[in-house]
Amino acid sequence: MELYELNLYMLTEGLKAKKFSASEIFESCKNRIDKCEDNIRALITRTDSTPQTSENPEGVLGGIPTILKDNLCTRGIRTTAASKILGDWKPPYDATAWKLLRESGAVLMGKANMDEFAMGNTCGNSAFGPTHNPNDISRVPGGSSGGSAAAVSAGYVPFSLGSDTGGSIRQPASFCGVYGLKPTYGMVSRYGLISYGSSLDQIGPFARTVRDLQLVMSVISGHDPMDSSSFRDKAHDFTHREDVSLKGKRVAVVKEFQGFGLDAPISEAMKRTLKVLEDEGAIITEVSLPVVSKYAVACYYALAMSEAHTNLERYDGVRLGYTVKDATGIKEMFERVRSYGFGAEVKARIIAGTCLTEPTRCEEYYVAATKVRTLIAQEFSRAFGETDYIIQPVTPSLPGKIGEADDDAMKGYETDLYTLPVNLAGLPGLSFFTGYAGNLPVGLQLIGRRWSDSELLDAGIILERHLGSPKIADGGQATARKKLYLEER
Repeated sequence: MELYELNLYMLTEGLKAKKFSASEIFESCKNRIDKCEDNIRALITRTDSTPQTSENPEGVLGGIPTILKDNLCTRGIRTTAASKILGDWKPPYDATAWKLLRESGAVLMGKANMDEFAMGNTCGNSAFGPTHNPNDISRVPGGSSGGSAAAVSAGYVPFSLGSDTGGSIRQPASFCGVYGLKPTYGMVSRYGLISYGSSLDQIGPFARTVRDLQLVMSVISGHDPMDSSSFRDKAHDFTHREDVSLKGKRVAVVKEFQGFGLDAPISEAMKRTLKVLEDEGAIITEVSLPVVSKYAVACYYALAMSEAHTNLERYDGVRLGYTVKDATGIKEMFERVRSYGFGAEVKARIIAGTCLTEPTRCEEYYVAATKVRTLIAQEFSRAFGETDYIIQPVTPSLPGKIGEADDDAMKGYETDLYTLPVNLAGLPGLSFFTGYAGNLPVGLQLIGRRWSDSELLDAGIILERHLGSPKIADGGQATARKKLYLEER
């Protein structure tokens, strides 16, 4: 077995036992990236061109390679948010999440591709082109953190970081066949994360086992004085435990979601997983979320686009990134910079946010959405008075083909409805692996009450025991071999 195939826990234990060195891990991961990157295109910037030494070889993650979504600031290393408007900007500071990983000994291999400013769900809305799903390079990896998920799936690194504003960790984790955690809002510092929707964004990890998620969360979670929304005075223990149990735990499906259609593999995965939960002693129940099912999508987009409009005002050609030097005035400069620098999806969301926060409409849309959000959070709070976890799909469909138009508006609505309510209520959500449908992985989602992240991962450990762990994706190698064979013929 190659070192890149080992999960994070195996690598840390192997290093402790001196079975191999950090340099050997580095070279194995680097060679894997060299072999697969032309097919997958998971990375915007590579930082592995020369051998690197860990800042803290004796740390929890001493010598372990990782990859960051390219909206996480890295001091002195290009950070683009997959947009032309940032150009070759090199931040003068590190995101707190990366600072904590770096101080624990992690080694940065690169910055991952994403939907521009995290706006999208295919990893195709990028100024650097689309990322391909490592399990089938004709299909999308999901978004917006598609590059981070694809990198772990293909064996570039044992873990990576992404961000989740409305499903951007959970959906690509499901599509690529890895585990992904969207933590409780405030569990991980957002300092140094390039903002899309500040009240919705949350940084979280991808890995190939739940135990690996626990290890990463033990490093990156905690209060940060640089982020006023990070939690205070809450003790969270992400230590791995073997004696976890679901006996007597209540796991609910959402009543209002049961009428929605699912692809057969996802429907079968739900049935199989519910049986596992019952066999483990869990009590399967049902909760009703009428406000969520009726208003969550409209509420989310009113808030997210309004916040995007505000957050992206700073990109004006003066303070950051791309600029023009031959404009005849400030107005022309702003127009040219923003017209060239932003992609179509980002422009559309900025314009929508501008309309939603316009003084004559603000009360009707944005302020109303903030009130509905409170109702949604209260509805979830009541639901978690009746249950311990909620289980549901991440998406109703398996990943589509790259560039494939989705003309089914209802299908898009259902997809959003499964993920974005978690962000509105600030809840933790775990995307977990259930198996394969052909060569495509199938994932589901387990949701917990606020601050139950460690218990959520404990439940994930039990599910992983029964449903198995994902394998390293082919990374397009079969396609490459077939192409070479045809060329030789």
